[in-house]
Amino acid sequence: MAINSKAEARALTSEENDLVDQTRHPALQDLSDSDIGKLVALLRERRNRAQSQANQQRREMRRKSEPKGAAPAAGDTGNRLKTQVLAKAMARLNSESTRRKQLAARIDLRASARKALEMKKEAEKDESAYNTRHAHDGMRAIKSQKRQDLIRPMERGRQRKAGAVAQARRDARQAEA
Repeated sequence: MAINSKAEARALTSEENDLVDQTRHPALQDLSDSDIGKLVALLRERRNRAQSQANQQRREMRRKSEPKGAAPAAGDTGNRLKTQVLAKAMARLNSESTRRKQLAARIDLRASARKALEMKKEAEKDESAYNTRHAHDGMRAIKSQKRQDLIRPMERGRQRKAGAVAQARRDARQAEA
């Protein structure tokens, strides 16, 4: 459900509103990774507090707990809305953090691939590579001397069991006679 900016401003304090504004696009790009981590911690703390207050208000409405104020709470919509706004802000921060990690991983992968290509080209130029313990043109694969087993293990087990049953029948007939 989309929440308009007026409802957000009404639900949040001015400090919380500043924190949430930092999670939107232009300001979010300017934040460093450590700032994003700190902002996530602050928003998580505020969201958990709003969540626990909304839960307390719901308990008061159902008369499951004593009211914290002079009168029991009439509704929890304000804190529920605040929780939703803060959760969406955290989701934006988490997705930006994930995007940055994936970007860094792609950059590292490209750097590693370039380095590997350079090493490969350098090894191809090097004539001393034939002194290494690797197979070259003169070596051939030796075919395995172990004969191939054509009988499936299941079939072998079935035959063994059938033989055991037949032997048990013969032994039972001899025992009768």
